[in-house]
Amino acid sequence: MKKKAIFPGTFDPFTIGHYSLVKRSLELIDEIVIAIGKNDTKKSYFPLEHRTEMIRSLYKDEPRISVDTYDSLTVDYAKAIGANFIVRGIRTVNDFEYEKTIADMNRKISGIETIILFTEPEYTHISSTIVRELLRFGRDVSDFLPEGMDLQIRN
Repeated sequence: MKKKAIFPGTFDPFTIGHYSLVKRSLELIDEIVIAIGKNDTKKSYFPLEHRTEMIRSLYKDEPRISVDTYDSLTVDYAKAIGANFIVRGIRTVNDFEYEKTIADMNRKISGIETIILFTEPEYTHISSTIVRELLRFGRDVSDFLPEGMDLQIRN
């Protein structure tokens, strides 16, 4: 059976930590859909279409990875596209409690398992929130983004 997973998030922006998780997930999963959730309660730095294009551009030569958006419960989206797993990353102990609770609930209501990967130590300090803050103040964030990530993509 083909193992298909979604890697959900807002990815505002997609960081080197996210990139590392996707790369490591490919060792376990046959196909990964990077699923960008529409979240009207969060104020985005980059518009949804821009985030989608930035990530698609990054993986344009990787046939096992696709990028999509969704506006539903994560498990409902996963089921709709035939995903067997949800991939999540944990940077800190605080992340663990939250992710475990969500993983338990998702399994209970859908039967979909969550694969949790620990962030590599060199990336634990990187978060989209911090990168956005640096961008707001005009700082160079290239050390925190995957090589080849273009923040200036124009549609």
